[in-house]
Amino acid sequence: MAWTWRFEKSDGTEVQPAVEPEEFSTQGDAESWIGEVWRELLEGGADQVFLFEDGSRIYGPMSLNAEG
Repeated sequence: MAWTWRFEKSDGTEVQPAVEPEEFSTQGDAESWIGEVWRELLEGGADQVFLFEDGSRIYGPMSLNAEG
């Protein structure tokens, strides 16, 4: 299984992340990574993220804005 993130602006436009993610082997690894780099992603232009497992959406959109 591969866990991946999709990065978007608040209007749903996909953006390239400021920090390039890897493919994660567990959901926990993917969530730990986003917890470490969310500020950099937000500063780089991503407003929200989606988590996918093998191409199937698990959840999202999840805002990167701490005030949201």
